[in-house]
This record gives sequence, C-alpha cells and structure tokens, in this order.
Amino acid sequence: MTRQQALDLYFMEARSKLIDLAAFLDRVERSTGEADFRHAALQQALRELDKPGADRTKRVLLALSDPSTEPIPTATTKGAVGAYPSKAA
Repeated sequence: MTRQQALDLYFMEARSKLIDLAAFLDRVERSTGEADFRHAALQQALRELDKPGADRTKRVLLALSDPSTEPIPTATTKGAVGAYPSKAA
C-alpha cells in the first residue's frame, strides 16, 4: 500500500479519534481535583506518538501496561483501569 492509499483509507478515522482525544483532555483539564496515574500514563503515551520510528504502537502500549511478569495472588479490583499505577512517576 502506498502512503497516499493509507491516507485515503485511514485519515478520516484517525482525525476523528484525535479530535475525541483532544475533547477528553479538555474535559480532564477543566475538571477539579487531582488527576491519578492514568493521566500521567496517557501523557507518556502521547509523547510516544510524537517520536519517530515504526514501533509507536508498541511504545504506546508499553506506556500503558503493567511491566510485571509474575501473576498476583489475588485480584484487588473487579475490572481493568487501562494503565499501570507505577507509570505515574
């Protein structure tokens, strides 16, 4: 596939997702209170998007992922939150 073909096929979808993300970030910024680790993880993932290289998807996923390899003995929550708390630093 050529770059032109990729742009023709996927640009409008990517544009829509980017606008949705901007709207989400605007809502978070206008909100009161402190942000949690998810905001920091998302900010790191956004920085990964701006770096060159063909492995952006991997870097974004790693910015949001739990780096541990050992299973935990018991789940502490009932659902996923989409980011890992230690990434907030």
